[in-house]
Amino acid sequence: METSQVGDAPTVVRSPQIAVGSQNTVLCLVRFALANIRRWPERFVLSVLGIALAIACVTVVRTVSASFAITGENSVTDVLAGGALWVVPAAGVHYDPDVQALVADGPAPDISAPPGWGASRVLSGVTQVNGQSVSLRGSDAVAAGEASVGSGLGERLGLGAGDRVTVGGQSLQVTVDGTGESLTVPTEVAENVVGQNGWWIVSAAAGSAQRRDLAQIFGAAVSLPSTPDPAVRPDPAGAGLIYDTVGGSGPLTFEQKFSALFSGKVTGSTLGLISTIGLALGFVIAVSSFLAAVTERRREFGIMSSIGLADEVLYFFLVESAIVFLAAYVVGIAAAGIAVALVIPGIATPTAWLQGVAMTAMFLPAMAIVGALVPVHRLLQQRPVALLGAR
Repeated sequence: METSQVGDAPTVVRSPQIAVGSQNTVLCLVRFALANIRRWPERFVLSVLGIALAIACVTVVRTVSASFAITGENSVTDVLAGGALWVVPAAGVHYDPDVQALVADGPAPDISAPPGWGASRVLSGVTQVNGQSVSLRGSDAVAAGEASVGSGLGERLGLGAGDRVTVGGQSLQVTVDGTGESLTVPTEVAENVVGQNGWWIVSAAAGSAQRRDLAQIFGAAVSLPSTPDPAVRPDPAGAGLIYDTVGGSGPLTFEQKFSALFSGKVTGSTLGLISTIGLALGFVIAVSSFLAAVTERRREFGIMSSIGLADEVLYFFLVESAIVFLAAYVVGIAAAGIAVALVIPGIATPTAWLQGVAMTAMFLPAMAIVGALVPVHRLLQQRPVALLGAR
């Protein structure tokens, strides 16, 4: 700084101030964090591996959950085929993982649709084709001598349009229709294999397709209860149950509710509990790692606090924790992807893995922030003099 005088008025000439932008500050914090990681690489690697293991555990469970959700939605969409109501037997229906489709557990209710309504009975059961368990359905919409195969089942059985398949002792010509996992044959052929087990798919009368009370109207006509909730099971002592696929309240469709029901079975199971425990352990590992870092550098941060850089200490730990969690996230989701591809390739799909990755990512910001705030809060509660005097 120089001082000049013009007449009696002194003039102060100041040195130019160094410009510091927010971008430069962030880069400095990142460089500071990376330098610290290089000083203690063993701690960084162990922290990343511990957190990555927890993230991998959560991602695997979320991937399986998402896969079940996709499977549930696809299976019920395949069953409904655009119908407004689904009338199931008193014994209910279940998802058979061996045939990858919904299967009826009893005979379809005996109903007579009111005039103007469309009701199509679908027989449902399981049979063996080429040594594999297959979902078999019977429908009057399939022409005699033919068998309609979903593309998914066709790939699994190696069947294409024009091939022949034997069902119930009859040789049928294959046609490919849709993407489902079921083999649909004429009703009389299916009866020889699965009997009367099945359900009804009902379409609304002309001009009433947009009504939200279709289930109540149809239920009153055929004397059956109805519900828009797929979690409700039919009364075994009753005649059957009507699932309302177009009515009900809330923003979710029937297919989405059914999907959530499938997903909830995974997240609410022992596997889901284990993933939650794993996530908690990963958080404990992260906090423990940052507490150790704080203890090792008490004098360093004491100097920073004594010159008014207490806020920078907080920002530094936030940046460092973000780097640790980002590295752990990448390693964890990669390990989870490899695990599901090797162990459960038939269940987990790339789409399900991506959904699991996205759901796991929602935990990271909170974990990174809290993981840094807990140890730094303990640090900043002490006076700089106490930090400088630490050994």
